[in-house]
Order: sequence, then structure tokens, then C-alpha cells
Amino acid sequence: MESIPGVSGRAGALLDGVSLEMTGKDVPRLEEARASLDGGTRINVTYLAGEDAGLRLAAARSVREHGFVPVPHLSARRLPSSAELERFLDELAEAGAVDNVFVVGGDPARPEGPYEDALSVIRGGLLQRYGVRHVGICGYPEGHPAIGDDALWSALTGKAAAIEEAGLAGDVITQFGFDAEAVLTWLEALRERGVHLPVRVGVPGPAGVRRLLGYATRFGVGTGASVARKYGLSLTNLMGTAGPDRFLDDLAGGYDPSRHGAVKLHFYTFGGLRTTAEWITRYRRERG
Repeated sequence: MESIPGVSGRAGALLDGVSLEMTGKDVPRLEEARASLDGGTRINVTYLAGEDAGLRLAAARSVREHGFVPVPHLSARRLPSSAELERFLDELAEAGAVDNVFVVGGDPARPEGPYEDALSVIRGGLLQRYGVRHVGICGYPEGHPAIGDDALWSALTGKAAAIEEAGLAGDVITQFGFDAEAVLTWLEALRERGVHLPVRVGVPGPAGVRRLLGYATRFGVGTGASVARKYGLSLTNLMGTAGPDRFLDDLAGGYDPSRHGAVKLHFYTFGGLRTTAEWITRYRRERG
């Protein structure tokens, strides 16, 4: 693959300090990916309903022991009590994995405990008490299937303000998507609303087309024919695979720090930690 004039440098800048995502069950895959990842890489440990706190804690500890930065997820509406949140934060602190967390509202329509949303966790004061220094929050460039745009913007600006008021550092990690233009438009709108936190643009790691489309449907990500074709997805060959090469080329080509602010990348690996890590290495080399 040849370098694209005017794009290579910006693509490299976006990949500087890239972060990835794993589940509690991905610890063996982390070992496989270790050689392809830079030391100090931020790795988010997701909050899946089928994985208990012990599994997530073990994964966060493993991330740290491998020389990476663990970013465990806290799912607000799945927390049954403030005591449970305190217990998990205390265990993260003992494991040396509490500096960074990612706080999300969570899937349940009704809270299972006292936390209605991510904002209530951020404002609760427990994060700082247990040593959290950096809080990640969600962003949705293509909207959310169950939440209106006005509510999304209100929640995002409120969380950004609460992070600042609490004296914490933070960033916004977006849902993955296939449309670079939609991401760039959303970034401009974010800055116009006065949110200047760094943004990590969610990128789907290389995976089978069927799997990518399945996740897209689940999370309300647009996969119209024109977007799919531009990304490199074949809607007629579901047995094929696709990587984010074209997406990142388009994102880098349109990225302007003066309009879009500080931006890096966050890869959703869909269980393919090693595959994603090796893809990043290859893309860096080809765009170097």
C-alpha cells in the first residue's frame, strides 16, 4: 500500500497513543498481542453483563502486569449499590489499576441501584476518594438507537463539566462507526458546544464482515450502501473481512486540529486483540 500525500503524517499522529478494548475473558489474547503493542498502551476492560467483577478485576490486573495502562469500565445502571462501587474501586486500588476508569450509563432501562447514569457516578465523589485521576465518557457521532440527540448532547456536556469541576482529567471515547465524515462533523459540533476534552475516535478493528455488521446493528451504527462501499464492506459477501484502512485515510485526510481539537484512536477489537495490534503495526509502517 502506498502512502497518500498529506495523509500519512496526520494518520501517524492519530495513531500516536492509540488505545484498545478487551473483555475480561481476553487475558490469553492479551498475551498473544503483547509483542505488537507499545508499552504504556491504554487498554479498556469492558463491563459485560455475563462477566463478574472478579473477572474484570483480574483482567485489569493482567493489563497492568503486562506493562499497559488498565482502564476498567464502570456501568452506572448495573451497580446495585454505592457499597458495591466502593468495593470494586478499593480492589482496583489494591491491584494498582484505579488511576483510570471509563464510566458508561449501561444497558438496563431501569437502574439496578442508586446510579441513574454516568453523571451520577462522576458527581458522587467516590472516584476521587479511591484515587481515580482520569475519567473516560461516551460519545455517539451517529446518535444512539434509544436516546435522542438533544439528550445525548446534554448528557455529554454535563459529564464534561462534572469532570472539570471534580478536578479530574478525562477524555471522550466514541462509539465505533464506518463513516469518517460523520465523525468529523460531530467533532466540530462537540467543540462548538464548548467541550474541549481529548477525543478517542472509536474504530472497528479488522474482522469478518458478518461480525462487523452484527455489531453495527446492535449499536445503531449506520451501514447504508454508500457508507459500506466507501469503508470497504461488502454487503453481498458476508464471508469476507474488512479493516479500517479507508476509514482512517478519510479521517486523517479531513482532520484539522484547529477545528476538531485533540484526537486519537480507540480500537474495538471484537475479541481480536492480536489481529488488531498487528494491523496497527502494519498501517503505521505503510503510512510512515
